[in-house]
Amino acid sequence: MKALILAAGRGKRLGKASEGLNKCMIDAFGKPLIEYSLDCASSLNEITEIVIVVGYRAEDIINKYGNSYRRKRIKYVIQWEQKGLVDAIEWAKPAINGDDFMLMLGDEFMVKPRHGEMIEKFKGENLFAVCGVIRVSDTKLIRKTYAIEYYGEKITGLVEKPAKPANDYMGTGNCIFKNDILNYIGKTPPNPNRHEKELPDMIQCAVNAGNDVHFFPICERYVNLNSLDELKILDSSFSHL
Repeated sequence: MKALILAAGRGKRLGKASEGLNKCMIDAFGKPLIEYSLDCASSLNEITEIVIVVGYRAEDIINKYGNSYRRKRIKYVIQWEQKGLVDAIEWAKPAINGDDFMLMLGDEFMVKPRHGEMIEKFKGENLFAVCGVIRVSDTKLIRKTYAIEYYGEKITGLVEKPAKPANDYMGTGNCIFKNDILNYIGKTPPNPNRHEKELPDMIQCAVNAGNDVHFFPICERYVNLNSLDELKILDSSFSHL
């Protein structure tokens, strides 16, 4: 299994905080934000290689981490035009090279992540995919990511940036996939507003085809750094941890 870390975005909504800097390299309590994903991926025995998709200021990341991190080999893929997560995954297809993979985002911060347990569920139950989620007290937060509909532990539906989430589960960018998920990239319709293919829509195509996709509580607390508001949340709510 490979770890696929997406780190190509510009982060325009972060304003001066990301000016002249890949947003995944923003300092978070003494080290670049992406390093939390690298630490997690490198600690898992099941992960044989880390693939990082880079784009905006790719050299910031490549020069910092080179070709390995804590004895795990790193391979870089360039997303020449930033057109969303599914496009980034498509660029990484040759580097994934037929393996199953764990998707991670280079601009997120987690408290007590449980990726090892999520891999155990994925393998032990022979699932097609597992989506990492977190329960939130404020369902407005789900409008920034995606919502799930479910029966038991099985996902029946996914909704990107829902206006009215049906429950308190917030989707994250942390998912584990069989390699066959890549077959659904071409079947994923572009979002009519953003004109990009969205991750929940790709997973929904796999669900509609009858594949077993489950959800898993991935961590205790979570923030995906996309705006100044989220940067404030990171600074104010996580600095004591």
